[in-house]
Amino acid sequence: MKKLEITVPITEVSFEELTPIQQRLVELAREATYRSYAPYSHFCVGAAIELDNGEIVTGANQENAAYPSGTCAERSACYYAHARYPEAKFLQIAVAARGTDGEPVADPVAPCGACRQALLEYETLAGHDVTVILVGREKIYILPSVRSTLPLAFSEF
Repeated sequence: MKKLEITVPITEVSFEELTPIQQRLVELAREATYRSYAPYSHFCVGAAIELDNGEIVTGANQENAAYPSGTCAERSACYYAHARYPEAKFLQIAVAARGTDGEPVADPVAPCGACRQALLEYETLAGHDVTVILVGREKIYILPSVRSTLPLAFSEF
C-alpha cells in the first residue's frame, strides 16, 4: 500500500495586494452577484474571466424551479466567453458570492465540481495555467491553476 498526499498551494492576500487587473476582476465578480437569479437558494455567485484578447466576461448563477436546469456563475461566464470569443484563451477567473443574508460571504467560496471540470476544459484549451481568484469579504485566495482545484480531474478529452 502506498499513501499519496495531495496539497493545493493557496496564497491568501488582501484586495490591496492584488494587481490592478485582479482588482478589476474581483470588483466585476462582486458586481455580477447582483445579476444572479437565485430565488430558491438566495445564494448569489458572480464570476469574471480575463481573456488574452483584453476582454473580461462576467457571469452569474441562474436558478430554475426545474432543478438542475439552472447554471452556476462560473459556467455561465466560461460558456459565454468561449461562445463570444472562441479564439481567446482564458488567463484568470475571479469568483465572489453573497450569502442568504445578502451580504458578501466572509470566506472565499470555491467553484462546484461541475464548474471545476468545465473550467479545466478551457484551461486545457488555453495551453497554460489559468489563475483562480476566490473572493471573500475578509480574505482572498489565489490558486495557481484550475487543475489545482481538481487534482484528480477527469482529463480524457
